[in-house]
Amino acid sequence: MLADAADVLSDQLRAQLDRLAGVLKPHLAELDASFRTRLRQLRHDPKQIKALCAITPGAAARMLSADQPAADFFELVEYSGRRLAKLNVPPAGIVRALREYDRVLDPILILSYPDDYKNFRWAREQLQFCIILTVNNAYYQVREAETQAFYGLFHAELQAAGLEDLLERFLSALVRFCHAEDGKLTLFDGHEPVELGRRVLARLAKPLLIARGKPADRLILDPPFRTRFPWFWSVPLLAHGRMAGVLQLAFSTEYHWLPRELELLDAVGERCIRAAEKARLVEDLARREQQVRELGEHMMQIEEEERRRISRELHDEAGQSLLCIRLKLEMLGKSAPESLRGSIDETREMAEHTISEIRRTVAALSPAVLEQLGLAAALRQMANRFRSVHPGRVRLHLPVQRDTLPRQCETAVFRLAQECFQNIAKHAQASTVNLSLHSTDGILRLNVEDDGVGFDVKAALDKRSSYGLVGMRERVALLGGKLEIRSRLRHGTRISVELPIGRRHRKGPVGAAESAN
Repeated sequence: MLADAADVLSDQLRAQLDRLAGVLKPHLAELDASFRTRLRQLRHDPKQIKALCAITPGAAARMLSADQPAADFFELVEYSGRRLAKLNVPPAGIVRALREYDRVLDPILILSYPDDYKNFRWAREQLQFCIILTVNNAYYQVREAETQAFYGLFHAELQAAGLEDLLERFLSALVRFCHAEDGKLTLFDGHEPVELGRRVLARLAKPLLIARGKPADRLILDPPFRTRFPWFWSVPLLAHGRMAGVLQLAFSTEYHWLPRELELLDAVGERCIRAAEKARLVEDLARREQQVRELGEHMMQIEEEERRRISRELHDEAGQSLLCIRLKLEMLGKSAPESLRGSIDETREMAEHTISEIRRTVAALSPAVLEQLGLAAALRQMANRFRSVHPGRVRLHLPVQRDTLPRQCETAVFRLAQECFQNIAKHAQASTVNLSLHSTDGILRLNVEDDGVGFDVKAALDKRSSYGLVGMRERVALLGGKLEIRSRLRHGTRISVELPIGRRHRKGPVGAAESAN
């Protein structure tokens, strides 16, 4: 942009500007004094007045008469334009100020150089066009830097892995925006630290410029940080009317902030506190979810242990007692009168049926084959039992080796498949059931599909009495997995489960397809 502004100056314009610089040189002090008076009347502060005086035709004349190139003047205009943007002077205010300078300058040119006034006016208008062009570019640079700063904060919120990472990203973005050497961002974790003392906290509650070696440098909260740099900004971070933290930035040279910078830091402080509170809530929620997951896993372990205990008691106590009863009934039937043998045989058959039911219940509660031979064998047994009491075909696609899955994962898959087969048996009226199990990239995938009557998934999950599907969903969620249920009336059902199994179980061997007919 500096090169563009300088290129606009044609040879004729340069010649006229050189003449104008020579003409204005004796009047520059008078022009500056009158211009400053007018700016004070317009209620500009000293910093704004200094920056506005640096972009006038008089400032250009001073530099040109000292044989400095035009590019040096436009570099000064660009720098002053950035300061004016940070001093919250609107572009319209700059145009008005330049018009005020024209009102000061015109009487001198008209009275002293009436013959050349027209040429001088043309040169001045061309110069002012280049000045405004350069100032507009400087304003764009400032607004673009502010936009990038807020974009960096927004990006930090999206990308941060946690509260500590978020604060580091926020601090990095603010250090870049303020051109600081380093920075520290301190949060007070919901309460003001009493160890700092009321007087220190009261002073930190206001924006401060702090020089090393002065009494105020004890307000820099990190002592090693305090000794490394000579100049600091300290800005409070406020939330709900209280101080929630402090942002402190370090500079290698003395550097005073401008109003726009301080306003942005105030806005950033509010955003930082909100983002930190959100990150804390997310981390707290994650911790609570982890606690719930661990509790759920513990409850599932207790459930499995209770199943094994009940199955052992059924097998060792009730099962053995019934076997003894059946044996005694057999012995009694051989010696009993003919008139009682029929009743004894009925009772013995009832005992045998009860023994069979207890064995089935024991197998469902805690299948020995799962613990002794692994998941694949347990699923084959489940399919065979299903086929023995329900017409239709069951097709399996399973791992062929043991010890490829964690015990907890094996148990979960077995229970999920068990629930699927129970639902199919009760409701589906299916002629074909397909079950596949495979693992890739640390994910175990179970798919159970039937060609039964299907059902409305949303209505089934919304039913308060639908414990089976809800229990499956909760079991999968507790293991950090995903459950998908697809079903259409008269078009069958497909249940897909994905469970994480960890790095050490990346890929279990998968066998050939099997059928149970």
